[in-house]
Amino acid sequence: MADGSDTTLTTEQTTEQASKGLVAGIKSFAAGHGGAKAVIEYVGKRGARIVLVGADGVWADQFADGTDVARQACAEAGVDVENAWERELMDQMRPSNDLWRSMARRTMAR
Repeated sequence: MADGSDTTLTTEQTTEQASKGLVAGIKSFAAGHGGAKAVIEYVGKRGARIVLVGADGVWADQFADGTDVARQACAEAGVDVENAWERELMDQMRPSNDLWRSMARRTMAR
């Protein structure tokens, strides 16, 4: 047996730690923005993207290993998951000034 081999983390431990961090991040966002709703998007091998929309219109995203992990993390964090991008949810989103500036730079660079 090689030195240190008995202290190697297993995949289950690493996944569990990652999902705890994911739940904490979702809870923190929701608490800081008066609640939140989530939309989960499948992004292939990367896993799943969780787009969080706060009650104040601020939005952010998190990544999970898969859609099942993302749904479980949202459930544990107490955040409702929308099935699709509904008009009401999109109308609630308020992009930051930094995002508008970055989009303008991309358009002007073309």
